[in-house]
Amino acid sequence: MIRIGVDFGGTKIEAAALGADGGFLSRVRGVSPRTYEGGLAAVAELVAEAERQAGGKAAEIGVCGPGSVSPVTGLMRNANSIELNGRPFPRDLTRVLGRRVRYANDANCLALSEAADGAGAGARVVFAAILGTGCGAGITVDGAILNGANALAGEWGHMPLPWPTNQEHPGPTCWCGRRNCLELWVSGTGLARDADMADGKAVVARATAGDLEARAALDRYVDRLARGLAAVCDVIDPDVIVLGGGMSNLARLYDDLPAAIAGKVFSDVFVTPIRPALHGDSSGVRGAARLWPAP
Repeated sequence: MIRIGVDFGGTKIEAAALGADGGFLSRVRGVSPRTYEGGLAAVAELVAEAERQAGGKAAEIGVCGPGSVSPVTGLMRNANSIELNGRPFPRDLTRVLGRRVRYANDANCLALSEAADGAGAGARVVFAAILGTGCGAGITVDGAILNGANALAGEWGHMPLPWPTNQEHPGPTCWCGRRNCLELWVSGTGLARDADMADGKAVVARATAGDLEARAALDRYVDRLARGLAAVCDVIDPDVIVLGGGMSNLARLYDDLPAAIAGKVFSDVFVTPIRPALHGDSSGVRGAARLWPAP
């Protein structure tokens, strides 16, 4: 028996089969369609191909992606892939796949994967943040996802930027309708907007080449990220912070963030390790596969 995970992203969909040891038996990817029905069909095709290559079939399917499922209506909400919102996505996936489906936010699955055998292995409380095109976070406690009473735990990207400066207040309007969401500042997109450049990679490249404006933008980025993480530490005080997404590849984060956070937490000590996701961009699909117990 195998476990199948699906990572339903805004630009790509990945399906993977995991063996008993947690290693990949197969991985297949496809482009994300821009329609709801197209997304359902793409998932079904990729799952079938992942199972064909792995030579087995899973009894259940785990899926991760944006947003979350309302515990009241069973409908999707808060997804930046807006075609999902208001739709019974997990229920429709169950129909097209002919098997039970569990759905979780992609950051929750990052946390689950890294807590199991990644950068958070052995830690009781893991806070895992995705710093990519957008940003979000997941929390695990004793190796299990913390969903919360309203299935909202980890919606870090849509908290307001803590302790905003005069230049940051009142801040830009987010796609969610709120102002000054953390996502607008600590995502790669937010860094690019702040530096008035094409994308986060361009900012990093120009800063590395000695561009003073790009370096200043990165300094502001580190400070804002430290503020966002300090607020989390004041609430849940995690045993480890794991960073994923494109911005997590920025090496200076692991040098600069500990001291920056230490100056902002409500404590005389800050020893929480900050680590890049061990499994990189594979963590989402690995965590999705782990939404069901091993067969």
